[in-house]
Amino acid sequence: MSSNGAAGATGAQDAIVVGSGPNGLAAAITLARAGLAVRVIEGAATPGGGCRTEELTLPGFRHDVCSAVHPLAGASPFFAGTDLASRGVRLLTPKVAFAHPLDGGRAGAAVGSVAETAAGLGPDGAAYRRLVEPLVREMPLTLPTILGPLRSVPAHPLAMARYGLPGLLPASVLARRFRGDEAKVLVAGTAAHAMLPLTAPLTSAIGALFLMTAHSVGWPVVEGGSARIIDALVAELTSLGGRLETGRWVQALDSLPPARAVLLDVTPRQFIALAGGRLPARHRRALERFQYGPGVCKVDWALGGPVPWDAPACREAGTVHVGGTFAEVALSESDVAAGRHPEHPFCLVTQAGVVDPSRAPDGKQALWGYCHVPSGSTVDMSGRIEAQIERFAPGFRDLILARSVRTAAQMERYNPNDVGGDVSGGASTLRQTFFRPTPRWNPYRTALPGVYLCSSSTPPGGGVHGMCGDWAARTALADLGQRRSV
Repeated sequence: MSSNGAAGATGAQDAIVVGSGPNGLAAAITLARAGLAVRVIEGAATPGGGCRTEELTLPGFRHDVCSAVHPLAGASPFFAGTDLASRGVRLLTPKVAFAHPLDGGRAGAAVGSVAETAAGLGPDGAAYRRLVEPLVREMPLTLPTILGPLRSVPAHPLAMARYGLPGLLPASVLARRFRGDEAKVLVAGTAAHAMLPLTAPLTSAIGALFLMTAHSVGWPVVEGGSARIIDALVAELTSLGGRLETGRWVQALDSLPPARAVLLDVTPRQFIALAGGRLPARHRRALERFQYGPGVCKVDWALGGPVPWDAPACREAGTVHVGGTFAEVALSESDVAAGRHPEHPFCLVTQAGVVDPSRAPDGKQALWGYCHVPSGSTVDMSGRIEAQIERFAPGFRDLILARSVRTAAQMERYNPNDVGGDVSGGASTLRQTFFRPTPRWNPYRTALPGVYLCSSSTPPGGGVHGMCGDWAARTALADLGQRRSV
């Protein structure tokens, strides 16, 4: 095993990581903790991938460029072993994890405990408790498997069966357990994070995962912005002797300096381009079949004050799912899947200012939001998104001081990993849940010896949890005959 000190003296690298999103940095840190000399190369001027914070509208308004809410940062095994707090990261958890407004000032809301939420669901309260309480209770048993490659018998098979078997169902089936709109929209809003029609298999599993986290670790935001997570990871990597180089776009694997392992925080499309003629034809064809999901149209607003939601729960929520009833959300998602732009889109809205006043000048608010659109869309959906918010928060438009819009096509131009504006690294279909990115026993190895994929195109998929990078690094260490540091 080479030491970081020796490697630093010679300039040689044991491992190179291309891309400095959360997964690339997690991979680099896992390798560096094992004693390897690691170099991270990032094309953009700043590290972070989908975890950056910038002043996108007006001075003093700090907006998360992509990822804004971090339920998995508080639950991920990788972050559990990373002392973010000691490096200045404060996770701020709103009282209401998420709310979903309905007409007439009503809303479904995930508030604190399962019991507290159930108490607000009237006759659906008992059914909600029967569904969610076991999932929350067994989350410490199931989450390590959920955030893994799903290729071996789970350590707790019965708990996983209780989560996974109902999770195979479409969200449209799960919602039948409830009678009232308030409970049904809790399923709709969480399941719609899958960016699939709500009639698709596994949408129940996505919804259940987000309900579990809402009642266990909450849905926190990072004080000052999501970029603080990246700052902390870079600081740890540097303390371990790792190096970060920004502003260098890698055009081909052959252009990289020699290393014992190369880990790529890129999607299959970029990997094909980087590998060029080195990829065997069969593996190339398998990668070309990888399916990307819909895109997003992202809007950031500088507001003159808090959003005037009709429903009180929405005023205390860090995340607001805006889209109306279950049927309305389902129609929006089916429109996107069919290649149409919804007239009344389902929107994800984050108001970090509920718990983090540092995001905007006094009395003001920085608001974040997006809706799903067909892949590669060039349509500016800001008007339709604002109409949806105005529907449930009359007077919202009057508060807008400035806005920044990125269409799905512009999202990809900003971050090439967001292919077609897909911020999840690939579609969360049934096939790609179990075979992501291709049908290989170890999804992180590629057909090129010593080259690994560590992006969200590998298990467990999208989100700021670092587990794609951590699992890929573990694979590389095993292939190198080295052990991770505990």
